[in-house]
Amino acid sequence: MRPLSTSSRHAMASTGLTALGLLAAASCLAAEDAKPAANPQQPPTNQQPTTAQPPPTTDTAPLYVRSRRLSDADLAKKREGIFFTGLPEFTSDPVAGQGFGLRANIYWNGRRTDPLFAYTPYRAKLTMNAQVTSGDARELTLSYDMPYVKGSRWRLKVDGKAREDPTNLYFGLTQETLNPLRLPTTPAGGPTYDTFSQFETARKTLRPGGPGEAAFVTDSLSNRFRDAELMLNVKADYAIGDGKWRVLGGYEYQRLSYATFGGRQASAVDPVTGASTTAPNGIPLLDRDVANRGLNGLQGGVVSILQQALIYDTRDFEPDPTRGVYFEIANELSLPAIGSQFLFDKLFLQARVYKKLPFGPRTVFAARIGAGNIFGDNAPFFEFQDQWSPDGSINALGGARSLRGYVANRFLGRAVAFANAELRVRLGEKVIAGQRFGLNVVPFVDVGTVRDQWAKLNLDKLRWSYGVGLRLAWNQSTIISFDIGKSGEGQLIFLGIGQPF
Repeated sequence: MRPLSTSSRHAMASTGLTALGLLAAASCLAAEDAKPAANPQQPPTNQQPTTAQPPPTTDTAPLYVRSRRLSDADLAKKREGIFFTGLPEFTSDPVAGQGFGLRANIYWNGRRTDPLFAYTPYRAKLTMNAQVTSGDARELTLSYDMPYVKGSRWRLKVDGKAREDPTNLYFGLTQETLNPLRLPTTPAGGPTYDTFSQFETARKTLRPGGPGEAAFVTDSLSNRFRDAELMLNVKADYAIGDGKWRVLGGYEYQRLSYATFGGRQASAVDPVTGASTTAPNGIPLLDRDVANRGLNGLQGGVVSILQQALIYDTRDFEPDPTRGVYFEIANELSLPAIGSQFLFDKLFLQARVYKKLPFGPRTVFAARIGAGNIFGDNAPFFEFQDQWSPDGSINALGGARSLRGYVANRFLGRAVAFANAELRVRLGEKVIAGQRFGLNVVPFVDVGTVRDQWAKLNLDKLRWSYGVGLRLAWNQSTIISFDIGKSGEGQLIFLGIGQPF
């Protein structure tokens, strides 16, 4: 499974409507908390009531859904029927450039008389996402999710994606990436850089070219590569017994292509005068690793994958849980026998816990621990960039869903382990024009490491990040996240849809 789009993988500075929406929500909610209680009034016809009818009695619901019942507070606010949420998104990124996108969801929630209403986040959801950036990245995705198909034990998910991105980052494919940043031409023991901004400056500095390079070159693009992807994924899971355990099977087809930027004109800085100029880019790190380490996958091709997972899930509300446990063992197998040009197997385990704390209107402690390994001596480099999960793939390591103080793909290795913890504190809620909004502040901490062999995973060379975020819950199911992550290499800002875990 390939990682998420540029907007999910790289640091983002939010501008325009999205940032204004978060600030407006914060001010509205703060003002609402300061008001005295108003006399109850009949809500307008186009607005959902703030109080709800009692849910159906539990004996009308099938046994296999009863462990997933929403909390009374969330159930009272859950919206009925069909509704739409959409988010125009403006972004700015030092690598990807200025971007614009649109994320939209259509939810089918059903009625309160439905026996499954109190036990499902929705009866069906269609998600659409389109984005383009001035850095020439573009993406279009469509996703459909139907829990408990026609009231049965089955769940169906279908995902399609077309994307092209010239702003991917690559720092290596081994545990050596845990070392400080250094230029592709720097030998072991040579100069290193403590922060990513220092590294960016060094990459642009003109240097004498080596074998196969121009007389003077820049490394401005030496840690970047372009990828293009067409993907279709279909998976279904089946609830066992009382529904806490599920087994999943799926199939994914990808057509991938890659390119690097050796010899391309790129930005440079004259080390003598400090003047900005352009120069041919030197040999990229990815090309060097193909030549020197036999790295596989740069040629692209077809990837055909069988997916399997065993899942234990007692979360009360998947998009934004207040209680419950999620555990999974997930596996992806790619074989020439099923039409793939690559042979590898990826195993990933993770466990999450959600606990509502006894203070504030909705204060939730959330934590996750995960570990994965890639098997196959000649596994392609692009499969090192993420860990596949039926609940959403995770960049490994760095980026919005793992170590939020580091850029995406900062640390890669055959084996990976990481953990995250968040305190999700609800500041207030308000219904505006029939739409319910809730605002949370979220301090967090992340930690992780990589190794060349899974048996050597330990607590040595851990990399930490920490920070704080805002989460805006729109009609409960759509979560807009805004996180500021810090580490020893700098500070990054991430904007996205959904909780990180």
